[in-house]
Amino acid sequence: MRRRMGGSLIGNAARTAATTAVVVGTANTMNNRAARKQAARADAAAPQPMAEPQYAPPPPQAAPAAAGGLDDAKMDQLTKLAQLKDQGILSEDEFQAQKMKILNS
Repeated sequence: MRRRMGGSLIGNAARTAATTAVVVGTANTMNNRAARKQAARADAAAPQPMAEPQYAPPPPQAAPAAAGGLDDAKMDQLTKLAQLKDQGILSEDEFQAQKMKILNS
């Protein structure tokens, strides 16, 4: 089949513009599709961040046992004695004597 020569200039320009629009549209579509595929491959190949390891909570700590069976009153007395010794009111010998009385009671 032979093309007809001598068509109008505006008709040829319109036909060329339409053909160009189709080609450009197709090229854009294919480019976008390829970019999406490439991005999906990159996401799949990227290393995934490791989740934080889950550790068991530490066991509850028991209340400390009273030292040598001392109750709170005896501990308070010993603390006051230590303060008196630190202030210089009691000598080392007086402190030791009073401490032994409290501990042996």
